[in-house]
Amino acid sequence: MNPANFDKSLVLIPARMASTRLPGKPLADIAGLPMIVQVARRAAAADVGRVVVAVDHQDVFGAVVAAGFEAVMTRGDHQSGSDRIHEALTVCDPQRHAEIVINVQGDLPTIDPDTIRAALRPLENAATDIATLTTEIRDEHEKTNPNVVKVVGSPIGESRLRALYFTRATAPHGAGPLFHHIGLYAYRRKALETFVALKPSTLEKRESLEQLRALEAGMRIDVEIVDTVPLGVDTPADLEKARAMLAAHPI
Repeated sequence: MNPANFDKSLVLIPARMASTRLPGKPLADIAGLPMIVQVARRAAAADVGRVVVAVDHQDVFGAVVAAGFEAVMTRGDHQSGSDRIHEALTVCDPQRHAEIVINVQGDLPTIDPDTIRAALRPLENAATDIATLTTEIRDEHEKTNPNVVKVVGSPIGESRLRALYFTRATAPHGAGPLFHHIGLYAYRRKALETFVALKPSTLEKRESLEQLRALEAGMRIDVEIVDTVPLGVDTPADLEKARAMLAAHPI
């Protein structure tokens, strides 16, 4: 990233304490640190802007601050991570210095800093409202797995798509690659503000994919193609895998 743009970007990491499959997830120990701190360390290593963790529990707030990172308390009743980061944005940047907001999920403790940087590349195009990431699906099972969200997009370069649709179905039909969506977003500030002001849309509710709200409203989402999907920690098995990965390759 151009150093001149560093102060115009803000990395926000939503951390939600409640989790049905992994209670207390943000504070789960991974290589001697809470998971949320591992994510913050990787976001800081990406060196793309100020890093702030948006929390909904005092224990998580304390853990983040104790590790030397900035945290803001947000409401506990948000329906989505984008709503949480918007509230955090209004709290931590009331002067509106940040023009770009990068949403890094708080359950990605092994994410490569290069992956975070990649999410900013589509915003080099002034027409792009929101940028996100994808990778080509190599596992045949994932092509039909509804938990693997697919990007349907038109190629606009060797490593970039313009998103036309996101779906849990196997799409598009016919010969050619399928792409697994990675839920890390970079928003223009105005785009985030527009997005959270919109009501949930028809296709969003049908697919349970909030990014469809933006497409249905005519917003442009461009997608950078990267090599791998970062490990999202949702279950005890995922947690053990993350622990093994960070034991072998600490940042």
